[in-house]
Amino acid sequence: MKSLLRDFERHLKENLDITATTKKWEGVDSLPFFLRDSYTFYAVSLLNTPCLLMVARDNHEQTPAIIRKQMLQVQAKWVGEVIYLCSSVSAYNRKRLIEQKVPFVVPGNQMYLPMLGIDLREHFRQIRSAAPGKLSPSTQAVVLHALLHGPKDYTPSRLANQLGYTVMTLTRAFDELVSLGLGEVVTEGRERVLRFSDGKKDLWQRSREFMRSPVKRRIIIRPPEQKWCGVFAGLTALAHFTLLASPSIPVYAVGLDDWKSMKLINAIVELPAAEPQSHEVEIWNYSPLLFKGEDDVVDRFSLYLSLQDNVDERVQSALEKMMEQVVW
Repeated sequence: MKSLLRDFERHLKENLDITATTKKWEGVDSLPFFLRDSYTFYAVSLLNTPCLLMVARDNHEQTPAIIRKQMLQVQAKWVGEVIYLCSSVSAYNRKRLIEQKVPFVVPGNQMYLPMLGIDLREHFRQIRSAAPGKLSPSTQAVVLHALLHGPKDYTPSRLANQLGYTVMTLTRAFDELVSLGLGEVVTEGRERVLRFSDGKKDLWQRSREFMRSPVKRRIIIRPPEQKWCGVFAGLTALAHFTLLASPSIPVYAVGLDDWKSMKLINAIVELPAAEPQSHEVEIWNYSPLLFKGEDDVVDRFSLYLSLQDNVDERVQSALEKMMEQVVW
């Protein structure tokens, strides 16, 4: 905690030439217990503006929507500005914090203080010089396989049988993972072997900012007359894993190739809006069947990625609870 405060003070001095001294806020007892249990609070003056730092007690990263809600509760007890201070934040959540207009400082990386007219985006430490994009579907499938089955040694030929991609496609996926620093490849005999040095939890945390939603398109259809390969997804799957209420119409996921085959053997009727007995179908850029569970539900990691942009706070809270249940 003290080192984070020192980094904050140093960051202000180096970037804005502001000398700031933080001190514990004496009015902390006026806050609800859950806020005092989650954060420590320090008062500081910035450009003659009284500010209160909300410093998380642990490294668990709350969703920006929840942080904003908590900040508003603190704001009611403080005359001045409130700033979220943290040692690190994912690229995705940085964007969401800005969208939520949440003032925050990540010492050494970014300072977003719109009430003071400050938005300093430093040079973020990156694996490679160019800003990285998102993983290709095949590369993401490799990471998901490792998350679900445990990081171990993988070869293109072995994974080709398990994931349904060609050896050449998986060789490119290995190269992509190496370029992002998410894995390493060694040569054993004639085989290239991919190894992950991280455990599952660390791999998820490090790879998440490079991973994309698997959903290419969402449509509403009438139920197919013949059996099809859809598995529960979206809010239906989230309701399966948590106490969230099920949606009024079921949500299914189907891979792009399976969707094309399905349309050849079924008279698919797309609807402009939901109606009784209809289905919502998510067309994925990789097959959800690769990672589905015993109850024909998509895997938690893909589900999280498919709903991470949902603005409903109930959905975000349910996603966090679902991920807390993962056995790492």
